[in-house]
Amino acid sequence: MTFIPNWEEFEKSAEMLYLRDPINTRYSLKYSHSKGVFLVKITDNKKCLQYKTEVQQDVRKIDKFISDLIRHMASNDN
Repeated sequence: MTFIPNWEEFEKSAEMLYLRDPINTRYSLKYSHSKGVFLVKITDNKKCLQYKTEVQQDVRKIDKFISDLIRHMASNDN
């Protein structure tokens, strides 16, 4: 599992991971209240990418990315 330190790099890598194998790609979003940390994980069973943040502004970026990813997953382009 690879933790990616900045959001832009994670977003690009996650998008490439999804485009390579959209059928097997999945994501999870986890929030730890005690630590105040959001953890985003995306995997295709071969490669796993993770991003961790404590910054509130990053939550909006994560939300937008997940919305775009779900919209793409639900489209008929697959």
